[in-house]
Amino acid sequence: MALIPVQWWTKEVHSFKISQNKFKKQPWANGVVLLLCVAVAMLLANLPFTKGAYHSFLHTEFTMHIASPDGVVDWFFPRGMTMEKFINDILMVIFFFTVGLEIKREIVCGELSSFKKAILPVIAAFGGVAVPALIFTIVNHGTEAASGWGIPTATDIAFAVGILSILGDKVPVSLKVFLTALAIADDLIAILVVALFYGGSINMPLLAIALVVILFVALMKKLGEKRIGFYVVPAIIVWFLFYYSGIHATMTGVVMAMFIPMEARYNKAKFHRRARILWEGLTEAESVHTNESFPNGPERHHLRRLSSLTKKTIPPSYRLEHKLNPIVNFAIMPIFALANAGVEITDVSYFNVFKAIDPVLGSVGLGIFLGLLLGKPIGITLASWLAIRFKVGAMPAKATWPMLFAVACLGGIGFTMSIFVDTLSFAGPDIAPEVTQHLRDAGKIAVLLGSLCSGILGSLLISIVAKIQKKK
Repeated sequence: MALIPVQWWTKEVHSFKISQNKFKKQPWANGVVLLLCVAVAMLLANLPFTKGAYHSFLHTEFTMHIASPDGVVDWFFPRGMTMEKFINDILMVIFFFTVGLEIKREIVCGELSSFKKAILPVIAAFGGVAVPALIFTIVNHGTEAASGWGIPTATDIAFAVGILSILGDKVPVSLKVFLTALAIADDLIAILVVALFYGGSINMPLLAIALVVILFVALMKKLGEKRIGFYVVPAIIVWFLFYYSGIHATMTGVVMAMFIPMEARYNKAKFHRRARILWEGLTEAESVHTNESFPNGPERHHLRRLSSLTKKTIPPSYRLEHKLNPIVNFAIMPIFALANAGVEITDVSYFNVFKAIDPVLGSVGLGIFLGLLLGKPIGITLASWLAIRFKVGAMPAKATWPMLFAVACLGGIGFTMSIFVDTLSFAGPDIAPEVTQHLRDAGKIAVLLGSLCSGILGSLLISIVAKIQKKK
């Protein structure tokens, strides 16, 4: 058998890497990966030869066991940490940290940086939270499912923006910016909802210690500390304190993101001055060691210092966001989907979101489905209309009400944050574990159905409205 030429192999690997990088840069790429992970999770959870291993793996405990020979010390840490909790309580901290960095960037210098820019999408976001929560509460008032009102209130920015990018110039740029800013404001509201309503009983002494550590970090930032390493150890300490105090541990990510500096260690003048000195040293080293291959020893020294200089001229917040985004989009979120979207279909009635409302269990499916499909676009559009009617905000440029409503339908794509809230809902001392699991499974199916229908409805309406407006 003839050997494959090395040149051919190298060329193919290089082409694959280029294609992979191009794929990752597409706005819709994250959504495609998540959909594949949902499909895989559903198969793993329901195929006879995989579902046992799938659920066993998620419930596998791994803890550090510290014990003394005399039995005085017998400590498991962290107690009760399963693979599922590791994904939801530790890996998702990085997701929330990245969301926090994005929110901070938008507030400081982005679409939420001024009252005029922020007011319409922020008001619309509040409307898009209030109406779905109201619909869910009306459907499930007085039942075991009532605590799930936060599930249909979130918008998944990855899917919504990805669909807008596929639709191209059918949507005015101003409405794309509007939906992006709305989704960011929506994320902030969802984070507050999780922090305030979906934590456990609060251990005040531990929370007080956490606040002291956070104040120390704030003081450190105030004094001008811009090295990322100095923020890592306090973040780990705050995570442990939140984990055991009753505040959901993922809130650590958002809180600590707010303190990552957005100012670089070197300003423009200092960068140019130091870069000029290093460049002169590099040129001199090249002229002295003309017989050596590039880069020689002295040149490598100057190049390392030049690399360090450029790194320190970029603000830490931007550096972290740039590094973490691919990890979050193509590793953490897909892992989250694999772990949480795998619902074992023991009852096909999960898919019937319109079945009669149970007087005890309510109807999680109906509340979530209507909240996402109808509540989101109605809430966003109504709040926007009120803001524009009373001249608090202004209609986005070249936008019409039919197109704004069509884009608002994409706000009903909940997915990541909705499933995350679902994993926190319905737990309580008076609810049996099997009932909690049933409600959560029904909720996840409803989130997937509601998000899918919202995406299809929004895409169809945008195409129809764009076609009608083009004829005019």
